[in-house]
Amino acid sequence: MDYYILDLLVIGLLLLTVTLGSGWIARLPLSYALIYIVVGISLGPYGFNLITVRPDAEFLERLTEFVVIVSVFCCGLKMNRPLNLRNWQTTIRLIGWLMPFSIFTLAAIAHWLLGMSWGAAILLGAILAPTDPVLASEVQLASVKDKDELRFALTSEGGLNDALAFPFVYFGLYAYKDSNWDNWFKSWVAVDLLWAIAAGIVMGIIVAKAVIWCDRKLQKRRRADEIMEDFIALSTILLAYSLTELVNGYGFLAVFVAGVVVQRTYFTNQEKRMAQLEFTEQLEKLLEITVVVVLGTMLLINPMINYAWQSIAIAFCLFVLIRPLGVWLFNLNGYLPRPTQYLIGWFGIRGIGSIYYLAYALGKGLSGNTAEQISWITFTVITISVIIHGISALPLMNWYEGKN
Repeated sequence: MDYYILDLLVIGLLLLTVTLGSGWIARLPLSYALIYIVVGISLGPYGFNLITVRPDAEFLERLTEFVVIVSVFCCGLKMNRPLNLRNWQTTIRLIGWLMPFSIFTLAAIAHWLLGMSWGAAILLGAILAPTDPVLASEVQLASVKDKDELRFALTSEGGLNDALAFPFVYFGLYAYKDSNWDNWFKSWVAVDLLWAIAAGIVMGIIVAKAVIWCDRKLQKRRRADEIMEDFIALSTILLAYSLTELVNGYGFLAVFVAGVVVQRTYFTNQEKRMAQLEFTEQLEKLLEITVVVVLGTMLLINPMINYAWQSIAIAFCLFVLIRPLGVWLFNLNGYLPRPTQYLIGWFGIRGIGSIYYLAYALGKGLSGNTAEQISWITFTVITISVIIHGISALPLMNWYEGKN
């Protein structure tokens, strides 16, 4: 029997079902990611066993990398506020305060409770800290006209923290390999913290401006085919990411910034702005199906049971204690309404970004029992997040919208 053909059959049926049934699914307390992961499990060793090949770390890294860059660009395109401190206050607090707080609090728990070395514990915190811009579509901005503070905060946080968790991933890797901070700390600050962030911001602006300038100049002479014009968004993503990585900057950050620049530049050209957003959203959803189904096929009962109590403890601390506490602390002056604060504290959805960072760490020397421990904690926490956040998203957002 040709399993490849059967895989195509199942995926085709999945696409048809979620497309034609989207009207019904949208009314159920189920996320699309939850459906995809169940399908993935059914295709794996505990289901029909149609997918038996497990992807290696490099393949998983490249696949999730592409999904994330498309998603963060999409988040950037939705950023519909002027670029000033007042309008981005919530985002600044989420990135500048909550993310480091989450990383190091989770690292302390992993060190003292699970017995991890400080390097491995910080690495685990950095892997699990970013909220996911891919799986959180139910709680993100619905369109560029959406002005809701909760949705804006979650969308901008998801677009930025997948990039800005990178310095902490490097920090964890360096500490894991070498416990003597004097050997690498100054280099980490200069290169991985200051230079890479600055390069990401500058390159994102430059590349986006250059693509827009070329687009406008050439379109005046002869208009591009309308179908092919959608690929301008994809070219912007790939150019911003690759050129930034070449100068040792953070490509995820550059792509998000490029999305913001494109959104601001085409602010008066609603048709072009919406066309790019619709194209990237469709591409993002297709890639999301691929990655989450693959994740479902990778889940194995024995290792998940072996690390079950550790995974559940980390998930509980992350979702129930650390994030809600962190949101409450940065909102002590009460500038956010209570419902908004509660839901920002709850919707710390983990997903594809964490898989990327895990695969990246595995490719950079994370190995042995520590690699197995971090891997299965990460996969289990993501699975728990897909289930609990997927089930709670619709009723909680309906409650929130009823309050506003």
